Amino acid sequence: MTNLWLAALSASDRARLAPVLETRAFDHGQVLFREGQDVDAVWFPTTGVISLMTLLDDDKRVETAVIGREGVVGVTCGPLNARAASQAVALLPGEAACCSADAFSAAMDDSESLRLALARFTEALMAQVQQVAACNARHALDERLARWLLSLHDRAGEARFELTQADIAGMLGVRRATVSEVGGSLEDRGLIERGRGWVRVLDRNGLKAAACGCYGQMRAVMDELDLRTPKAA
Repeated sequence: MTNLWLAALSASDRARLAPVLETRAFDHGQVLFREGQDVDAVWFPTTGVISLMTLLDDDKRVETAVIGREGVVGVTCGPLNARAASQAVALLPGEAACCSADAFSAAMDDSESLRLALARFTEALMAQVQQVAACNARHALDERLARWLLSLHDRAGEARFELTQADIAGMLGVRRATVSEVGGSLEDRGLIERGRGWVRVLDRNGLKAAACGCYGQMRAVMDELDLRTPKAA
């Protein structure tokens, strides 16, 4: 697979970045950078999913955005080479094309079209963060869980995800017992199937009907900005 953000660049911009890119794998739970750290690398996922996690005052974190092969990780938490405002952690394992933040900054300096492409993605990511914040504040957990699973389904490239209840609870900021109860409700409705350490989407259309409207609003923003986010069948 390829990173869709890179693939959508002009030929000249792709040629500008190609010499500084290298392939790196990331494992489930791997932290790419933490809040307060200098961001020294830019990641363009080709497979897998990366979550951006915001630190709360009780030393816990909650997911505020999810990025797959449609996007970029490492340049949207502040100015290039600034300290990160969030933690980036691999939710699903995969690979990414990577370059140093300095190399990407130099390429940006040389290309207005590259700066515009990053600005479009950053705008969409900010819209996602804002929508997730509103969703977490107003919508029921079963709706939030359905919305979150759809977002993963879009990016994972397959219906089954290697996820534990602890993973889901951490992403949504709730207790594991609550995840078990709500997940059981979706499973009873035939929308998902669960096992020890995994979840499978069985009925995507039914899951969309069970989700709040936030999923559709996030998709609309991506489409309006002409960002080639993958869509699961």
